[in-house]
Amino acid sequence: EPGGCGLPAHGAGSFGGGRSGSLSVRSCRRDGEAAGTAPAARARRPKDLNHDWIWGGCGDNLEYGYRFTEGFVDVKEREIQSPDRARASQGKSFLMNLHNNEAGRRAVYRNHLVACKCHGVSGSCSLKTCWQQLSPFRSIGEWLKDRYDGATEVKVNRRGKLQLANKRFNLPTAEDLVYMEESPDYCMYSPRTGSLGTKSRVCNKAAAGMDGCTLLCCGRGYNTQKVVVVERCNCKFHWCCFVKCETCSKDVDQHMCK
Repeated sequence: EPGGCGLPAHGAGSFGGGRSGSLSVRSCRRDGEAAGTAPAARARRPKDLNHDWIWGGCGDNLEYGYRFTEGFVDVKEREIQSPDRARASQGKSFLMNLHNNEAGRRAVYRNHLVACKCHGVSGSCSLKTCWQQLSPFRSIGEWLKDRYDGATEVKVNRRGKLQLANKRFNLPTAEDLVYMEESPDYCMYSPRTGSLGTKSRVCNKAAAGMDGCTLLCCGRGYNTQKVVVVERCNCKFHWCCFVKCETCSKDVDQHMCK
């Protein structure tokens, strides 16, 4: 692993193997040599790091974070992991939750960054010190959103293990998300799920993303009406020191979901 001591093998315990392994408790010195436990995170030097750059090694402690969240987040699910309770309605989703918890941990671990700081006379950056660092929260969210869009439907078999609901699909990896029930239809108003639906939502006719009329209106189409938009315009800076604007109005087409 780039800049790390390695993840455990595929945590496929819920698909018929043993429970997922834990990360090694060892730390790594600057050159990746095994060491005892250390107060700070020690990670192996990435192979593609320039040899002229110094590997600080004391960045975010990914191994500790992985182990801690494995014990903290999974504890509730592991309390109900007997096969009998897995088949019961109150416990059938715990294997799915364990699998997805592991996928979330791996998403954080796999997407960590190597951050560097320049040193040198007058900012020459003749020397760099680098360390490992967690990716921004949004980057992790986008990674998981991609996995969510491609999630695999599973079910619990008679042995209390997860299996594919449709055998035509490939077995999910430890980094893929799984689900057991279809998500509610948020396109329609539903007091049961708390969905307000998308009726009368303003959409963007020209957009292809989530705010576009095609997706937001869920295929129901949209209505178009002329509306008057009032906004500030012709702003000028006056010395000293304020900005004075005029008020302008214009007619625009507003699209709203049916």
